[in-house]
Amino acid sequence: MFDEQGSPGMYSNIPLSTDGSEVARKGVEHGLALAKALNAKATVITVTEPLPIDYGSGHASGWIPTKAEIESFDAACKERAGKVLDEVRARAEQIGISVELLHVPNAHPATAIIATAKSRGSDLIVMASHGRRGLRKLLLGSQTSEVLVDGSVPVLVVH
Repeated sequence: MFDEQGSPGMYSNIPLSTDGSEVARKGVEHGLALAKALNAKATVITVTEPLPIDYGSGHASGWIPTKAEIESFDAACKERAGKVLDEVRARAEQIGISVELLHVPNAHPATAIIATAKSRGSDLIVMASHGRRGLRKLLLGSQTSEVLVDGSVPVLVVH
């Protein structure tokens, strides 16, 4: 796995994704342990989705948030993401690994995870089988499925 210089082999840059859920936490634990074992760089990504805006259709009037409502929503997302990432930072420090923490706001999770992995030349994405929206009866959550289907970066799914 390592060459003569002792640098990591196959997996050297591993993004981990989390939405702060219990299942995602397991994925992060696994990813941090793997990154430490492989002496790889770990980037933890949490994505918050945009405020759903209903522009209405036909005769129905939709709901378009005010600037204040959008700012309040964005602030709440930033705060939640900060808490999730702080927890990861603390866990990483406990096991003795440094991580890069990344909050991607107003984005579709699967798209943001894939884009981050590609832009950073990542070689393995680690994510949980499902997050907040995953139903027990579904084997894989929709975001995990989308990242797998993309196929541009190998994915390790943690149950």
